Amino acid sequence: MDMEEIVMEVRGLRKVYDGFELKDISFTLPKGYIMGYVGQNGAGKTTTIHSILGLLNREGSICIDGCSFEEDEVMYKEKIGFVRDECYFPSNFIMKDIVRIMKQFYVTFDETIFYEYIRRWKLPEKKKIDSFSKGMKIKLMLSTVLARDTKVLILDEATAGLDPISRDEVLEILQDYIKDGDRSVFFSTHLMEDLEKIADYIFFIHNGQQVFFDTKDALIMDYVLVKGGFEDAGHESLKRAVHIQKSKVSFEALIKKSDLDQTKHSFLVEKVSVDDVVTHYMKKLNEDPLYC
Repeated sequence: MDMEEIVMEVRGLRKVYDGFELKDISFTLPKGYIMGYVGQNGAGKTTTIHSILGLLNREGSICIDGCSFEEDEVMYKEKIGFVRDECYFPSNFIMKDIVRIMKQFYVTFDETIFYEYIRRWKLPEKKKIDSFSKGMKIKLMLSTVLARDTKVLILDEATAGLDPISRDEVLEILQDYIKDGDRSVFFSTHLMEDLEKIADYIFFIHNGQQVFFDTKDALIMDYVLVKGGFEDAGHESLKRAVHIQKSKVSFEALIKKSDLDQTKHSFLVEKVSVDDVVTHYMKKLNEDPLYC
């Protein structure tokens, strides 16, 4: 891929803690796309995000729109917007306090644009943040990002705990953010239904290691769910299944289409969702930590 088409490139990212290691995480995020970054708690998602934000000493290289943290820290941070599940502004702040802080740290912050979003979303300008609902706090953080000239919007579980209407509103904002084809979103979440709606790429991390990285469409096209009676769960045609979930009377297996020989047996074969693929991989990895 042409480097001019890439907004974020991560190569050989590695970070070691006591009892945990982030191992050789590498990916590229093209301009105009949304990447879902998924995995269980403790898989390394937050460590990856903190590394991208420049908050950790780590090995490997990270470039945002051709700029690395080491080359120009100010310009690098200017290109990144960040929203997490909890508001990072002091709870006693009102809007004018946020404007003052943002102007100090970001040269591209535009107060006029900020207040346009605040008024569009009917956020109270003179009330303290601690009186805001969670959805209002998420929109507040998004307003500070959208009022800057950023290239990548990074979200860390930002839609967790929101009601369905607020979640859909946030997803619409993300899609609007990338519509110019010059900006992208890196979205860490447990909510597979959100990724089903908007993600273009899915990166699955487990125990600090990459399990798979592919387009959402490829995942949905490459895998199928196979279902049948319990007595058929061990059939030879399923020997290459990623994972088989058994109950007392039936089974459900995730398998690549190319690995399923339907000539040997007749099963119920269904299309998969992103949640199906991720859930079966998680179960397999939890049962066999060495499997990848």
